[in-house]
Amino acid sequence: MLSVFSVVKEVELEVHMNSMTEAQHLAETMTLTPDERQRCEVWTRVMGYHRPVASFNIGKKGEHCERRFFREERARPNL
Repeated sequence: MLSVFSVVKEVELEVHMNSMTEAQHLAETMTLTPDERQRCEVWTRVMGYHRPVASFNIGKKGEHCERRFFREERARPNL
């Protein structure tokens, strides 16, 4: 049986969730212990296929850090 308090909390949570993204909500509510954490493996596309950045040599890692990302809205002509 639902109490008035639990119904109010559910409504508050629903209103709060509507004002933020699900990822933001998870970031604020979820915490991991150091034992639960693991390294994130980053992959990137190179010459038509995907490779983990960790397998790059020093020079290629430097190039990866210097990459500039394309933004379509910047490339559109102003009409």
